[in-house]
Order: sequence, then C-alpha cells, then structure tokens
Amino acid sequence: MKKQILIFAAIVCGMTYTTTAYAQFKIGGKKINVGKVVQAGTDAAKAITLSDADIAAMSKEYMQWMDTHNPLTKPDTEYGKRLEKLTGHIKEVDGLKVNFGVYEVIDVNAFACGDGSVRICAGLMDIMTDDEVMAVVGHEIGHVIHTDSKDAMKSAYLRSAVKNAAGAASSTVSKLTDSELGAMAEALAGAQYSQKQETEADDYGFEFSIKNNLNPYAMYNALNKLLELSAEAPKESKFQKMFSSHPDTAKRVARAKEKADEYMKNKQ
Repeated sequence: MKKQILIFAAIVCGMTYTTTAYAQFKIGGKKINVGKVVQAGTDAAKAITLSDADIAAMSKEYMQWMDTHNPLTKPDTEYGKRLEKLTGHIKEVDGLKVNFGVYEVIDVNAFACGDGSVRICAGLMDIMTDDEVMAVVGHEIGHVIHTDSKDAMKSAYLRSAVKNAAGAASSTVSKLTDSELGAMAEALAGAQYSQKQETEADDYGFEFSIKNNLNPYAMYNALNKLLELSAEAPKESKFQKMFSSHPDTAKRVARAKEKADEYMKNKQ
C-alpha cells in the first residue's frame, strides 16, 4: 500500500505538485546536519554566500533523510522497472549529475534537489504517461539548473538564521538545534516559486522533452492534467489551495500548448 510522503523543507528541492489534503511538512527523527555549513554569529552573511557546494551538501543530507523516511521502490518492482526504462540512459543533465528514485506514496508529486537527486512519487506515475512524467521531471530539474532551489534555500536560511544570530557568542561551527531546523523548515515550507520561475521551468521541461525525443505536448498535457485534478480536488485540500493561489496556472497551460503548436508547425 502506498503511503503519504513525509516532506521537509520541500521548496529547496523544487517540489511543485501534491494532491494530498493533509499537512505534509514534517520533521522526522534524523537531523539533517545543515550545521556543517553554518557559522554561528555570522549566519546572515553565510546565508548570502552559500555556494553551490553548500547547497549540494545540504541537499545530499536532506535526500539521505528523505530516502530513509519514505518507501523507496526497489529496482525489480513495477515502478522500479518503469523508472529504469524512462531514466536509465540519463546520467547527466546540463552538467548536473543526476540520480533517480521512486517513492511508493500516494502524492502526485516530483522534485529535484541541488545534489542532482530526482524523486518521483508513485501517485504521479499512476496518473501520467511516460512522456508526461518525464516532462515533469524536466520541469523540476529546470528549477535546479536555473538556481531557483539555491535562491530559495538562501532566502529561507536567512529568514530562519537571523532569528538566532543575535544570540550567537562565538564564530565556531555548530550543528543547528531542533528549533533552528524547525525555523528553517517553516521558512522553506512557506516559500513559493515566482510565476517567472515556474514559466522558465515549464520551458525547460518542454526543451527537455524535445531533447529526449518525447511528445512535444508532454509538458502541456502534464500541466493540463494537474489543472483538471485541482478542479476536482476538495475545496479545502492543499492541492486546491495551491492552485487557487496561482491564478496564472491556466495561462501556463495555454502557453505550453502554444509552444508545442509552434514547434510542430516549424517541424513540418
């Protein structure tokens, strides 16, 4: 039986979709040692100067936590075999080394982290075709390539770290406390990508589809399917609230179709 996924600080990994009606942002038993890149007393400055390596290190620890606390499908399962068929030939995307996995959870979701980890939820695979799944994967990778994930991490870290920087007594490296991690999670969970960032990720998903010889309409079909699902979701569900807070979603769907139409016209 597929379970609900435990999501922590999802925006850092470019997470975009969910149909689950319950609050999903939770912190589990294992700490993510974000403290390795945190210098007490200079939190704000460190947030500004977080490097790609810092983000990758945090993302790696985050993914270790996620893979420990969520049911990662095995290679010999139906989902595992489908994943291998879709992504087995993809080792690197625009210089980013990638690795893929499927969580056997009900969420209609996918995300990519700064360390190149890409995770697809079984719920997404259940409702989408192979090409649609890969278009969503391309969209999520686009958030990482465009540094959206890094920028979101910087912003959230700054907002959470500032709360404690004033009380720091030294400049020694220290682990973040549970409360500091909670503040970080709260800041990340409350973050959202801008319409511009989402549109650029849509474009990346479209180009990703073309480069991988997928259906040019895959990005459009995936977005349109999600929009239709939002209309069917309960009014108080997180999925419905997410889409109601993004009134330009329909415009994104229309734009994705226009790009596919133009591509097909030029191809003739």
